[in-house]
Amino acid sequence: MFNPSREQVRLFFCDSWRKHREHRLLEGAEATAADLIEQHPEYHALLENPDAAVEQEFTPERGQMNPFLHLSLHLAIADQISIDQPPGIRAAYHALRKRLDVHEAEHAILECLGETLWRAQRDGSAIDANQYLECVQRCARK
Repeated sequence: MFNPSREQVRLFFCDSWRKHREHRLLEGAEATAADLIEQHPEYHALLENPDAAVEQEFTPERGQMNPFLHLSLHLAIADQISIDQPPGIRAAYHALRKRLDVHEAEHAILECLGETLWRAQRDGSAIDANQYLECVQRCARK
């Protein structure tokens, strides 16, 4: 299982964005990452300065969202939808898309994923895929 370090994740997003801006060939997840970054102009300046990006701390106490966590969750959701894992996530996403644009639909799923991850971490347990999918399906029914 691939388990990148914090620095590797941050450099992956910085490199993907740099390659996109330079019109270079993007490989694998880099293309998805660049598309996601394009949807988040608030992160562009940070990603254009890899040294600062690697070193910067983002804390909830300072009211900061970690852009790398945010983009990583988006990337995970794109992957989940593409392979329909957990089964049913793709259908729930398409149901969300009937009333939300792509980014808003992904953010609805992102909220569920974030809550599911937080709960698993808090409880010291595995991620409950059923609970996650149920949350997304509830959002889709609204």
